[in-house]
Amino acid sequence: MNDETLYHELALTLFPGIGPQLTRQLMSYGGSAKNVLHLPAGKLRRIPGVGEATIKTLTGPERTTALKTAEANIRKAEQEGVQLLFYTSKQFPSRLKLIPDAPALLYYQGTADLNAPKTVALVGTRQATDYGREQTERIVKGLLPHRPLVVSGLAYGIDIAAHRAALQEGLETVGVMATGLDIIYPAAHRKTAEKMREQGGLLTEFPFGTAPDRYNFPQRNRIIAGLSDGTVVVEAASKGGALITAELALSYDRDVLAVPGNLGSAASEGCNALIKANKAALYAEPRDLEELLNWDAALHQSGKFKPAPSYSADDFSADEFALVTVLAAVKEMHMDELAWKAQLPIHAVASLLLGLEFRSVVKALPGKKFVLI
Repeated sequence: MNDETLYHELALTLFPGIGPQLTRQLMSYGGSAKNVLHLPAGKLRRIPGVGEATIKTLTGPERTTALKTAEANIRKAEQEGVQLLFYTSKQFPSRLKLIPDAPALLYYQGTADLNAPKTVALVGTRQATDYGREQTERIVKGLLPHRPLVVSGLAYGIDIAAHRAALQEGLETVGVMATGLDIIYPAAHRKTAEKMREQGGLLTEFPFGTAPDRYNFPQRNRIIAGLSDGTVVVEAASKGGALITAELALSYDRDVLAVPGNLGSAASEGCNALIKANKAALYAEPRDLEELLNWDAALHQSGKFKPAPSYSADDFSADEFALVTVLAAVKEMHMDELAWKAQLPIHAVASLLLGLEFRSVVKALPGKKFVLI
């Protein structure tokens, strides 16, 4: 990707009132961010979902501001060693592409592969107890044979305990932030964050200079859930960000586990409620997570090891592999939703699926649903 392409992509994400979904809509009609930013008002009106307010934003003074800010942010990113990952980039996390409300752009500083073969989120209350911290450390140690990427939110309590345990055990860990990368919040975690840059990374969708607004925290939780194969809620009260993350993970068809706690313990009310409502599997030992996530070292009830299926991009065209990647994350999916998540025209998807079916890669189910074989 050249600097000019990135410059326009970044600028497109900086317009007020234009969120990730509208950005994708504009891109699907414009073909590129540069084209979108040069579309006249008449052509913008023909794009579904684009109203007069959006047209005014894209063609008015905000356009100049967005372009200037984009230029400044690219310079700052180069100085700080920050990667700017637009959703069309190969480096953009493939798991995150599958969620309907994925961010359009990520700011990333670190060494970890965001498309690591195995990722797991560990989340919980900011008011963690000794029991919660101990369970967090125990879970991380249980993950060692799999060497997963450990994801959390850099917050007080369970989050920072997860990051520190991962660092201690030599695992890479990524903190998803509710601020710009230049503002570490809370500041007390700065030393840990600096270590994470060398053994994992820091990730955010918020531009440089974004302060820790309270509305940003629930928004960033969807990235934690979407970035991970599964989410483990270690300790959570009856309300809080950890439960929001769990609900988001469930809505993305991702697995959720919860560590049970003592009845009457306020810090475990949320975990116990998730288990009681069958929204989360009970986590008691590493095998619980292995079986649920179908990781390649998972020992199943049959007593046999069942390797997770893997697919190589070399065996498919780019569009075919996009469909396979989407289907690999779910049990089955309707063709229309598959087309939307893979960002492909529906007529092309029908033809591609037929070809994949002939090659015994996918199987058609009743109701225009498809599943990987």
